[in-house]
Amino acid sequence: MFRALLWIFGIVLAVLVIVPVRHSVLDHSTKDYGVWFETGQTVLAGGEIYPDRFKKFPFMYPPPCALFLAPVSALGRTGLVITLALLNAAAWTASIIFAVRLATGNWKRGHLLVYLIPSLIMGAHVWGNFLLGQPSLVLLALMLGAFIALQRTWDVAAGTCVAVAAAIKAFPAIALVYLVYRRYWKAAGAMVIASAFFLIVLPLPFRGYAAAKQDVERWSNGMLFKYDESGVGQRLGRSTSWKNQSIWGLANRLLRHVEYDHKYEPHEPVYVNFTDLDFKTVNKIILAAALVLGLAFVGAMPRRQQRTRETDAIEFALLLLLILMFTPLSFGYLFAWLIYPLTVVAARLAAGNCSRILLGCTVTAIVFLSLSLPFRIVADAYGNTFFASFALFAGLGQELWLIKRGGPGIKPAIRPRPAS
Repeated sequence: MFRALLWIFGIVLAVLVIVPVRHSVLDHSTKDYGVWFETGQTVLAGGEIYPDRFKKFPFMYPPPCALFLAPVSALGRTGLVITLALLNAAAWTASIIFAVRLATGNWKRGHLLVYLIPSLIMGAHVWGNFLLGQPSLVLLALMLGAFIALQRTWDVAAGTCVAVAAAIKAFPAIALVYLVYRRYWKAAGAMVIASAFFLIVLPLPFRGYAAAKQDVERWSNGMLFKYDESGVGQRLGRSTSWKNQSIWGLANRLLRHVEYDHKYEPHEPVYVNFTDLDFKTVNKIILAAALVLGLAFVGAMPRRQQRTRETDAIEFALLLLLILMFTPLSFGYLFAWLIYPLTVVAARLAAGNCSRILLGCTVTAIVFLSLSLPFRIVADAYGNTFFASFALFAGLGQELWLIKRGGPGIKPAIRPRPAS
């Protein structure tokens, strides 16, 4: 049965890789792959990656990401699509393997459903990454690799993995707060040093000091530190549209009178807000929610001497869920990250140790996610994917709390050896 699953998985991978490659060969739309190619070519030609502040950025990721794309773009448009699609295939495979390792506590083959169910549930989001050319699966593999490295006390490797993820797309840098709180000083230091290297040192031989400095300044001002009533970064209308499932997008469209289906052509504005609060009040609510959920996370964490591989599996899942919910721009493809929290739940189900609360929260999350099938825009406008993530956070947080308190009926799903 397991061999049959591997064959099916291989066929699915081949299809997911072939489709964007076929689009490129036939000169059809290649979605974001085209942006990556043009950006890489711009770097090779020594051009400006980010225009001045009066123009929209064609490329919105950090400067190091543009440098990573340069040598790949030298392969040509189709060569770039092939390379990035294969990279996504490798990242999805690695994410599944790493997720099962973290959730079960060992590298041995786990229950078949632990491999199958999470990717089956999140299949549409995985497909979105291949079709669009988005790196969410690569980021997930890097984050899960970092967690495994932390358990093996390879702290420098862990911090470097997170830094690479943040160099590709900035939001994984939020994990630095966790590293500092958990006193992973070497990992945090390695992350800061590696990030400085990617932002400052690496560009110098290719961009020169003046261009490298300009890249960082323009990107920081145009993306990292740009948030006002009109939206986040360069995604002014889209950041409050139904596509953004972060709490920043959801709170603004539910609590302010801003339209949820932003379009460039003339159209009838549509709204889903329950009230019309001012911008500052909405932000206070968002920060209050961040404080409450952050404190809930900290409260559920076991002390250092109580930690096991089982508690770590849940703790890491909670961290990823928090990052997803509070990243300013969380579009659908990013929620392929839910593969890991769902793997943790599947592992507990397979071990016969999933509490009713966690099972109920997981079913609720799956129902929320499924609403996108019949009611795609409307369901997303009301934050179905965000609330699915929140339901998983609530269930896993309660599970971690019960394990920490030695709750009745909670037996270890993983052999309780300390997490080194």
